[in-house]
Amino acid sequence: MTGKEQWRQRFTDLVEGNHSPTGDPVDAGARLVVSDPDGTEVFRAPLARHHRFEDDGDQVVWIRPLVGGERTESGSLFNLNVARRRSLQWARAGLVDDGVEIDLTSGQRARIEPADGPDLEQLIRWDDFTDRLTPDEDAALQRLDADSWHGRYA
Repeated sequence: MTGKEQWRQRFTDLVEGNHSPTGDPVDAGARLVVSDPDGTEVFRAPLARHHRFEDDGDQVVWIRPLVGGERTESGSLFNLNVARRRSLQWARAGLVDDGVEIDLTSGQRARIEPADGPDLEQLIRWDDFTDRLTPDEDAALQRLDADSWHGRYA
């Protein structure tokens, strides 16, 4: 497996929860941590369980950071125009410790690592929310091909 294939596979395993010590993906997930060139953390959020690599030479991966969300009497609720897709355009990526480190073209550095604590709790709330989506809604989210959401949860 090449270096590119290795980091992509680890990225996929983290996002999909395929690194759970119990073997159950709902017990694991990923978070994104972005730092400025001086090492200052500027963004942190758990990641939804889907992603998409662009293989057209642009070196882009699409993700969905889980921002917002609230607990309601009927379960967790997310505004899908707030928890929308984002792209990471990268110059270099590789494995580091238990995660993936990506040098972004913006000069920032992104790290995809196992989620824990409040980040894993947020991901569990997201799973609860997405369990209530219709198959068409779920498929639309997983395609990561739209910048805005129309319909329920907009």
